[in-house]
Amino acid sequence: MRNLVTVYSRHNCHLCEVALETLEHLQGELDFDIEKIHIDGNLDLEKQYGEQVPVILIDGKQHDFFRVDPVRFKSSLEKHRQHQ
Repeated sequence: MRNLVTVYSRHNCHLCEVALETLEHLQGELDFDIEKIHIDGNLDLEKQYGEQVPVILIDGKQHDFFRVDPVRFKSSLEKHRQHQ
């Protein structure tokens, strides 16, 4: 079963673009799916994540926000896979 990595982002967000590029680079090596959700215009998501984007979730559980640290991400992904 492939893991789903969700990225809550905003339009014209440089940190969001960098986070997605990092995840896309890791995707080939670690075999997971990426779902990008723009929070712009969604009042609930803006209230929840507005000041923290990008927010990265692994299988629905918050992993991190602002930046993706590849080493930390790999470790977290491995932990999620052990609990499946």
